[in-house]
Amino acid sequence: MNQWISHYLTAHKAALDSIPTEDVARLIETLRDKLKEDRQIFVMGNGGSAANASHFATDLGKSASDKVGKRFRVMSLNDNVSWLTALGNDYAYDEVFVGQLQNYGRAGDLLLGISVSGNSSNCVRAFEWAKANGLQTVALVGAKGGRMVELADQAIRIQDTHYGRVEDAQMGICHMLCYAFVENPRWGA
Repeated sequence: MNQWISHYLTAHKAALDSIPTEDVARLIETLRDKLKEDRQIFVMGNGGSAANASHFATDLGKSASDKVGKRFRVMSLNDNVSWLTALGNDYAYDEVFVGQLQNYGRAGDLLLGISVSGNSSNCVRAFEWAKANGLQTVALVGAKGGRMVELADQAIRIQDTHYGRVEDAQMGICHMLCYAFVENPRWGA
């Protein structure tokens, strides 16, 4: 078991080392712009990526906003169970994010999609709608990238395909996005 743990940690460190810092810095600047423009930031994902989306929305909406002194208008599209189940039941699971964006999304807003495969049909469908309606799109994905990378205005890839390691690295990116403002509040003001 010790050998397996050691191998896992080595692979985990390699996944973290693959985070493209220039791309993360660019996304931090995008978030800063959206804050200054009072734009809505939407975030979404499935499974572990949904948990990361919710965690990110909380950290950006509460902790980063508290430090900067201006509120990030951020919403996780995963967090309203009534919305998700109504849209999934009445239309299709592919429409659970699009249906919400149709109500809330406006040109100039930002859609951040978190997915290991980059091929989650509900995320892909949301990216298609977002692009057609003038929202900026960013994909946080694993090594294969998937369809979301093809649609995204910006993509940040973790060079691994292991779901746990990619999700851990994606959460690390989400924390960097938030703590850039928590630890540098004047920069965001």
